[in-house]
Amino acid sequence: MPGRLAEIGLPPLEVRLPRPEGGRWRAGNGGIPGAWHFAGAEPGPHLMVSAGVHGNEIAGALLLERWLRDRVRPRRGRLTLVFANLAALERFDPADPTASRFVDEDLNRVWAPTLLGGARRSTELDRARALLPLLAQVDVLLDLHSMLWPSDPLFLSGPGAASRALGQAIGTPPLVVADDGHAAGMRMIDHGHFGAEAAALLLEAGPHWQPETLVQMEQAAARLLRHLGMAEEAAALPPDAPLPPGRLARVTRTVTATTSAFAFLRDYRGGEVIPRRNTLIALDGEAEVRTPHDDCLLVMPSPHAMRGHTAVRLARFEG
Repeated sequence: MPGRLAEIGLPPLEVRLPRPEGGRWRAGNGGIPGAWHFAGAEPGPHLMVSAGVHGNEIAGALLLERWLRDRVRPRRGRLTLVFANLAALERFDPADPTASRFVDEDLNRVWAPTLLGGARRSTELDRARALLPLLAQVDVLLDLHSMLWPSDPLFLSGPGAASRALGQAIGTPPLVVADDGHAAGMRMIDHGHFGAEAAALLLEAGPHWQPETLVQMEQAAARLLRHLGMAEEAAALPPDAPLPPGRLARVTRTVTATTSAFAFLRDYRGGEVIPRRNTLIALDGEAEVRTPHDDCLLVMPSPHAMRGHTAVRLARFEG
């Protein structure tokens, strides 16, 4: 497989999902391209489900298309489905599936007020500014993502206890990680709108381009819809079953690569737990990276982290 995968030494990765339809849903129905709004008959919360913040992560876009085709509607409140980075999604090419992550810059690193209110322009900044008035209206955000490197699925929670509690209540995936974001920029779930009242979750549902990732996304989104009392009884959603609350972990250290020579000592999988504190796990140039505590959870390690980007988050379980 050509392109960026070969450049960083990865084996070929199979795209086992169809390319999203795209154009059929581009117009939206409320004045913002790619944004679809549906109101229930009764008052209730405003839930926004966003997909395609990274244009190569197509599973979320496929879920939104399925819900639009199946006419999933809220029983109460308001449901908004957003194809976030339309320009990048439309560039997705199964022959080079990592190349369409963004057009100019990462849409999930531009949500700081200084950037949104500044004069600089890019495809992603313009799109974030267009979505910002909508974001400011929602009570709950579920942002759908997938992963390049091997990792168990998880929720990343936005700021505030409400986000953490919501992820635990959904229960699938069974891990909620509370963190402080990335040094490279602010994510949508980190926006100041989310905190004491509004809740935000970023779902990392599984490997890019795989059917099981789409299944995980739909299970989590359907459970959220039901948890909020918004699901119609006859809605075309997967069946539900009781689940135990998800387990919460809090990031104690975010490891950002400071050199171009960052390297783990062995292959690690996201979700792996290192039993002993002070275990050497990586070298960043000549600097050692060690676990800061016992039972250290590795959150989404990236074996080819670029300088200035997150290489791994280290977390401690709570409770």
